[in-house]
Amino acid sequence: MFIKERFFYLSFFTTMLMFCSSAQAKTPEDEIKVKVFIAAMFEIGENSGDKAGEFQHWYNQYFADSKPIKVKGAHSPVYCNSEGVCGSVLGMGKVGSSASMQAITLSPKFDFTKSYFILSGVAGTPPNKGTIGDVSWASWLVDYDLGHRWKAEEGEKGAPTFTPRKGYEDIRRYQLNPELLNWNLHLSESVSLKDSKEANDYRMRYPNAEARRSPAITVGTHMTGDTFFHGPGLSKQAQYITELYNADDYVITEMEAAAIAQVLDRTTGTERIMSLRGAVNFDQGHPNETTLQHLDPAPGETAGGFAETVENIVLVGSETVDHIVNNWDVWEDGVPKLEQK
Repeated sequence: MFIKERFFYLSFFTTMLMFCSSAQAKTPEDEIKVKVFIAAMFEIGENSGDKAGEFQHWYNQYFADSKPIKVKGAHSPVYCNSEGVCGSVLGMGKVGSSASMQAITLSPKFDFTKSYFILSGVAGTPPNKGTIGDVSWASWLVDYDLGHRWKAEEGEKGAPTFTPRKGYEDIRRYQLNPELLNWNLHLSESVSLKDSKEANDYRMRYPNAEARRSPAITVGTHMTGDTFFHGPGLSKQAQYITELYNADDYVITEMEAAAIAQVLDRTTGTERIMSLRGAVNFDQGHPNETTLQHLDPAPGETAGGFAETVENIVLVGSETVDHIVNNWDVWEDGVPKLEQK
């Protein structure tokens, strides 16, 4: 009898323990259902009240009243508002940004099953394709690496010094959803971009018509590389890589998007990814400076327009964020067809 009583009480307490644990566990209703996630790569100081980096204008517009949500393995806290818009600073470079994105997407605190992602930040642009202050939507994300490189003098004279390495075909490029890209361009077509005298003065050092124009909204390939490359030779190589991969012309150089896309491809899919970059520098010097002088400019020789560009990014991107959230019943199950008038 004693043994049966012990067995009964042991079973009873085990059942109660399991019940309590289950009651305390999070349910799907506790998860934050994310409609749009905004990923920035760095912030200069605080999220508000000082010089703005990539996240501050997003924070001021969407998260000023939000509390930080810490996620193990992420670079910075996540912020979410009551409308289902969330955002965070992921960290710079392929490894840091993608590690943060993976930690966040795998966190049980969030439901990303129907989320749209805006990968947002500053970037460089070739002077024959863009200018300071431009805001660019990506049609393709291409990895600058994942191949073989050699010094020019060690190969055939005048020939390219890069070749792709086999085995990376599925991760070296991502074509972003063309229908979503069309929506981005449609929603932002009437946005008026900010500019500055300093940026305009700097543009005039370049002979290219594209470099000398006012800021505009552009579209093309965003090239991801941890190497902050400079000079006409490496810019030409970036364009060569996009042609090898049958992507659109290279218009933006950045350090994170293709790596983040790989994480999202494994966790949520790529159909709802958007890459939005603002050009704050050219990827090469003007005719009167060397590549090294451009890489390490003397005082007064840097490009202006940084403050205006980080604001331009949010002016453009918020049109898409607001439209998706305000029309969630249409966007929840996928990108709707854009009816062109």
